[in-house]
Amino acid sequence: MLLARDLALDIRAGRLSPADVLAQGVAAIAAHEPQVRAFESLDLEAAAKAAQEPGLAQRPLAGLAVAVKDILDTRDLPTTYGSAIYAGHRPVQDAPVVRQVKRAGGLVPGKAVTTEFAFLKPSVTRNPRNLSHSPGGSSSGSAAAVAAGMVPLALGTQTGGSVIRPAAFCGVTGYKPTFRTLPTLGMKTFSWHLDTIGVFGARVADVAFAVGAMTGRDLDIGEDVAQAPRIALVRTARAENADADAHAALEAAAKAAIAAGAQVAAIDLPDEIEAADPMCATIQDFEAAIALADDYDFHRDGMSEQLAAHLDRAATIPADAYDTARRTAKRARHALGDLFAHFDALLTFSAPGAALEGFASTGSPMFNRLWTLMGTPCINVTGLENAAGLPVGVQVVGRFGRDRNALLVAAFLERAIRER
Repeated sequence: MLLARDLALDIRAGRLSPADVLAQGVAAIAAHEPQVRAFESLDLEAAAKAAQEPGLAQRPLAGLAVAVKDILDTRDLPTTYGSAIYAGHRPVQDAPVVRQVKRAGGLVPGKAVTTEFAFLKPSVTRNPRNLSHSPGGSSSGSAAAVAAGMVPLALGTQTGGSVIRPAAFCGVTGYKPTFRTLPTLGMKTFSWHLDTIGVFGARVADVAFAVGAMTGRDLDIGEDVAQAPRIALVRTARAENADADAHAALEAAAKAAIAAGAQVAAIDLPDEIEAADPMCATIQDFEAAIALADDYDFHRDGMSEQLAAHLDRAATIPADAYDTARRTAKRARHALGDLFAHFDALLTFSAPGAALEGFASTGSPMFNRLWTLMGTPCINVTGLENAAGLPVGVQVVGRFGRDRNALLVAAFLERAIRER
């Protein structure tokens, strides 16, 4: 994989140029894209031209390539939202987050494959770690492009678990920032209270650097890690659905953290927090039926039957149920804030296990959706594998708005796992 932060430092120091780094990615695309199929569209010629722009090396992203999930609008590349309904669609402007990338000096060589409207229908993308296994969803192309070394960074989105789970399946770092850290304007909306833009990279330092560069926030942690963090080990009420590999990875991560000086305590989530988990589907689906109403009303025949049937059911959710779900979520957020008075971060599953064999499903978001609803920063931490050599990620969850602290704990854990 390409190490974004290190490459940016090399570019700024004159040891490499943006064109040099882009060429590394282009070579990986030539070698792996025919099998991996991470990209919906590419314009490498335009990216190469942009890499020659004067002064690019001294801008925050230093001319690094950033793949953009094809759920986000781009003026220079088609935006299909993973749907045949939008084949050849050309937005008239970039989504604000894409403009943030470009203003920071990032190059956009192509659009990464998304599932249909970032929902559940599996995409054509394959997992670079094992081509017979799922890359996850819906940010499948973004995670796979980073895992295959095609780009150092990629934008994805998460409504349920579509940053953390693909990152775990493909063995890359996925960072879902605090809700609304990155603007979702210009994104094909599925659920406006849940949709969150995130970033994929090789390491915690890389995604921290990227979001810091894009937003101007103090998130570039460099080589820093948390010192003796207080970590809550949280299996959740759904722990029985995690397989042996997931449990083994979580235990290994906790032991590594303790050996490195962390305080780790296993806890059960308060009832007020657990009560919010079943509310995720109510909120997501009620909003999806509204957000996709025009597509449904005029182009239902162009949707997959899976999505169309799901929207049929979603349209029957009463407004009272939706309002109750939102109130339950609000109470859970307050309770979670109280919990963080005693811990710096939570450590939990990223997914029920390693990447699924075959392509019938993109996997379950059951260990992600609650944290998406809470709006908290989440990071998939890499470095653990099962007996078959497939990555098994673990997830660090931080306090709302305290992203730098969460990233420091994730970097601590990443180092602890590497040095165990």
